[in-house]
Amino acid sequence: MPSLHFDSPDADLVLRSGTLPATDFRVHRCILSTSSPFFEDMFSLPQPHASDDSGPPVVEVSESADILEKLLRFIYPRSNPILNTIEDVVAVLEAASKYDVMVAIDALRSMLISPAFVKQDPLRIYAIACRFDLEEEAKIASRYTLSVNVLDSPFSEDLKHITAFQYHQLLNLHKKRAAAAQELLILHEDVKCMMCNGTHYGQFIPPKWWRDFRERAAKELSMRPTSETIFSMAFLAESAKAGCERCAGSILASGWFLDQLKQAIDELPSTI
Repeated sequence: MPSLHFDSPDADLVLRSGTLPATDFRVHRCILSTSSPFFEDMFSLPQPHASDDSGPPVVEVSESADILEKLLRFIYPRSNPILNTIEDVVAVLEAASKYDVMVAIDALRSMLISPAFVKQDPLRIYAIACRFDLEEEAKIASRYTLSVNVLDSPFSEDLKHITAFQYHQLLNLHKKRAAAAQELLILHEDVKCMMCNGTHYGQFIPPKWWRDFRERAAKELSMRPTSETIFSMAFLAESAKAGCERCAGSILASGWFLDQLKQAIDELPSTI
């Protein structure tokens, strides 16, 4: 069965998909050779005979017609295919890596770390990047994993493809950043509540809201070492409720301190 989009009459090669019913893609060796060292080397070898006297030679590949078409759309001067799922990106990336099609790999690397994917499942994207030795993408994904509890994340088959070293790198990032962030939870002496804090036997007593905030923030940072949650209005509101009737006002007046604390946490090392 011929491909609807790759059926050029002047093609000098047929790529036949590996799934049934098989689909024939009539392509040009010069275009494939330019895009892929794999094909360039393959075409330097003796080629198979044509299926008949009137047609170009046929090369059978293992990829499905859908994956092969998406890969060829990257190679040919056409609009890139729209890949709506992580599964689609991985499938085409696997084929692109197999045939060393750099133009496709470069485009797929960008797709992999698009917000739609990396925010949805950062641990999975990290695993995929590690699998295909995409170091920069792995670093970017590792930063997004800070917003999730890695040890409590849903299992993904993609984790089977990463090494213990790569997984340890990620856990070590979380552990070190969490410890460093927790050490920053020190109250500035100018942060006060008019009602609940003061001095006791010459020792400064922090506001009640801070004691609640620090305890819960330390726990949250141990699981997700990012400032995203602990400086949210909902999180701060809980600390206000745990304090005295004037603690809410103290929190509002301490915005300058909370901003500084957030910035200090955000500036901690955030990638593997």
